[in-house]
Amino acid sequence: MKIMINVFFILVACSCIVYAQSEAGMQIALADSLYAKFENEAALNSYLQALKLDSNNYEASWKASRSYSDLGETMAGKERAKYFKKSEMYARKAVKLDSNAAKGHLTLSIALGRVALDEGPKERIRISKEVKHEVDLAIKLDPTDDYAYHVLGRWHRKIANLTWVEKTFANIFLGGVPKEASNQAAAECFNKAIAISPNHINHHLELGLTYELMGEKEKARAEFQKCLDLPKTDSDDDTYKAQAEEKLKKL
Repeated sequence: MKIMINVFFILVACSCIVYAQSEAGMQIALADSLYAKFENEAALNSYLQALKLDSNNYEASWKASRSYSDLGETMAGKERAKYFKKSEMYARKAVKLDSNAAKGHLTLSIALGRVALDEGPKERIRISKEVKHEVDLAIKLDPTDDYAYHVLGRWHRKIANLTWVEKTFANIFLGGVPKEASNQAAAECFNKAIAISPNHINHHLELGLTYELMGEKEKARAEFQKCLDLPKTDSDDDTYKAQAEEKLKKL
């Protein structure tokens, strides 16, 4: 009788787990549909609801990180910093849940890059080392992810154009300015991202900014114009289009 009772409770527990996971999956599907409609705050709430139902859900974790990061981009000051820190927290959770999956590493590299925006030069350089490590892992695990190359491109451009103060800290944390980092390497990364996802406006914007730094004005103009010509597919695309339009006026 005791064995039968134990089996009964085990079956009940298993049923509860399966139910929670199923409900979490439904919340993720709802959040994905909201995210696709650029309703980022509502999407985030659904991802968080999924994690309440299934706290070890890898997909909900990295997608919550992505949403916190996206929403933080629309904020300023302490509120922005708070959202970027939340993004880092959920990305680290995703990596811990599945270190062999690419998205956790990618969202962590993005979150860290945005956390660095609110830090001083010393901390920015220290964080840049981890950004490079995480994005390299993301590309190794999934070489078809366009945004991983986008993040790597931004890393190359940032490191290639350090201020003299940042170069001092690079000597401490990176053993000097990495020789691999260059604007040319950044352009190659953005071109790889575009080859995978040619209609992603931000890839073209960042490539245009890189060409501008390189003195390639005609190539820069072509990329900025591409930003204006492409249809909106991301919640931030209006901002990217406005930046591209302003750049075209100046060029």
